[in-house]
Amino acid sequence: MSPEPTTPAQPHGSEDGHELSHGPVDQPHGDHAPRTTETDDMTTPQNPEEPELDLVIPDDISSLLSPTSDPELAVLVTQIAGAEPLAAACSLAQLEIDAVPTEIGALAVLHDLTGDAPQRAAAAVSTLVKGVPLILLTRRGEQLSATRWQDGVEGDVLAPGLVLGGAPEELEDLVTGQTTVAELSGVVPSAGISRWKAMRLLTSTARKARKK
Repeated sequence: MSPEPTTPAQPHGSEDGHELSHGPVDQPHGDHAPRTTETDDMTTPQNPEEPELDLVIPDDISSLLSPTSDPELAVLVTQIAGAEPLAAACSLAQLEIDAVPTEIGALAVLHDLTGDAPQRAAAAVSTLVKGVPLILLTRRGEQLSATRWQDGVEGDVLAPGLVLGGAPEELEDLVTGQTTVAELSGVVPSAGISRWKAMRLLTSTARKARKK
């Protein structure tokens, strides 16, 4: 005789192969709760109370590297013999300066130190005195810079130490802060020279230079 076919046993508590539901299934709590995925951690802020920072990185950072503060002192070191001719030239160029006489040439201590005013003053004076170079010397804190100017054009950057190496005592004392313009003798302010007087002074100076 052949064996009778057997029927697979049904799971306990079910009919026709379907499990019976015994009420809602409790969700795990506490330490047994499912952890958030990595995606959830990335999209959820760590501290919702902290504002989001909108950082913008500029394409040009040259302004961060260049000095932005105005110099404390700016002096034009010229080869003009005498404070009056230099003050006259600056008066014609509408520059307010104090001309200081020295043995090697007059100094022009600039009043306007804002922005590019020192560079504009160097261009103006070097244009009036053609063919004769001058040096723009500036001080910012303990940092000195020196630039050669001629015929209104900015030239080479010079080592301040070399400029001060053969500089007159008046310039060295001004740069180091050991003295002020008010304490120097023979100072001629450009503000006290009229345009007419300035032209007469420059004409007289030119004549004396041609006779030599």
